[in-house]
Amino acid sequence: MAQQPGSPEPSFPHLLDADSGNHVLRFRSRLTAWEPTDVLDQSAGRPATTRHGQVTTRIIRQVTVLGVGGRLSQVVQDLDRSIELALAEGPRGVVCDLSAAREGEETVAVDMLATAGRHVRDWPGIPVVVACPDPQVREALRAHRLGRHLIVAESLFCAISAVLAAPTLTVERLRLAPHPTAPLAARNFVTRTLLDWRLNRVIPFASLVVKELVARSSINADTDIDLSLAWDHGALRLAVRDQGPALPGQPHSGHDLHGQHLSVVAGLSRAFGVLPTANGGKVVWAVLEAPRQPPATSHHRPKGEPQEALKLSHAQSTAGQPSCRILEMSSR
Repeated sequence: MAQQPGSPEPSFPHLLDADSGNHVLRFRSRLTAWEPTDVLDQSAGRPATTRHGQVTTRIIRQVTVLGVGGRLSQVVQDLDRSIELALAEGPRGVVCDLSAAREGEETVAVDMLATAGRHVRDWPGIPVVVACPDPQVREALRAHRLGRHLIVAESLFCAISAVLAAPTLTVERLRLAPHPTAPLAARNFVTRTLLDWRLNRVIPFASLVVKELVARSSINADTDIDLSLAWDHGALRLAVRDQGPALPGQPHSGHDLHGQHLSVVAGLSRAFGVLPTANGGKVVWAVLEAPRQPPATSHHRPKGEPQEALKLSHAQSTAGQPSCRILEMSSR
């Protein structure tokens, strides 16, 4: 879990069970620093390039760039899979670079690319950008009901500039061992974090959702569990990552998931789903409505409130525009 500068190291060997009033010993669930997978080639000092099918992947300033060559119709399925793999790592943004793609793409291929906007529709915190010099492809993306959630730019430089101009999200993380105490530890972590973020009203729902997600992960995956919380424009995203395989016989989109745990999640969330990870694991996520409570009349900042959240409105109004023309910004 990220710590505020100067704050003491957390120490809570015992956790209070809110249901029974008893203290529960957390002897296996552990709190450690965790960061998303870093694919930078440190020895060479350059972004490492990997390939998934016919799509290359590299990282530029925490932005995942997916390069496409040849005809989009031949690689669009690999590209859609690569977008999901990239989003599972929680990057600052994802850019689909079509600069090397051939012109005159088929309408079906462009429509399939536009469906990547479903990720931004469900969770606007990670922008997905398409860099494309072809004006016909850009116009088709704008006209698509899901493509309108994407950012469309003329070049790779413009696309990355658009991502970097967006405010950086505040994200809190916790790593847990697959133990029966993990759901309770996750619930307590979510409660403390949302109190700090002044999101008191969503605590009962978020606590229940994360408890169900972690419980299912602990039972089915039997691997370490990485929990993350992020807030953006009135939406709270809870994500639980493990190394277990995807649910048998079910798509990664997650909208057709069944089971007692996920039925509860579906009932309390505005959107939820599953993303595959590059190492064969999965990220199960849920997005909840989470409007922030109005600040108190006092001019003093509540203790523990994230600096990034306070600066959100100011950053949006003062951030400089990138030195190129952005054709369409994602809908919030």
